Amino acid sequence: MAEAAARARDTLAFFKIVTADVERAEAFFTGAFAMARTNQVEGPTFREIMLTAPGGGFTLVLFQWRDGRALQSGSLHGPIGFITRDFDASLAQAIAHGATLDRGPFDYGSGRVAFLHGPEGHEIELMARAGKAAA
Repeated sequence: MAEAAARARDTLAFFKIVTADVERAEAFFTGAFAMARTNQVEGPTFREIMLTAPGGGFTLVLFQWRDGRALQSGSLHGPIGFITRDFDASLAQAIAHGATLDRGPFDYGSGRVAFLHGPEGHEIELMARAGKAAA
């Protein structure tokens, strides 16, 4: 009963990544994946820019510390996932905006997958489901 109430109450709404250069990260995600800025928060010690994908529904928050602290890449998170209807075009557009191809592309089940890294090293999984990819 408590689980059903929590499912009705709670919604996954955003994913936050820490970046050393919030403008560079914004340029990458808006250029590579057609995301758009929907909000910005300026605090005394940090900056955040909120981006949504076309159609909305989910927010990617770009977070930057103002003190310029060194950032370390962790291993307790997975990639930022994008599902596309035109795999080859999306892959080319991401690379044109500074992504580097790490693995793939390869067929996976009935779709195609590639793993990339954005300009600051954030891992991105690009996926096309069968019947929706122009591969």
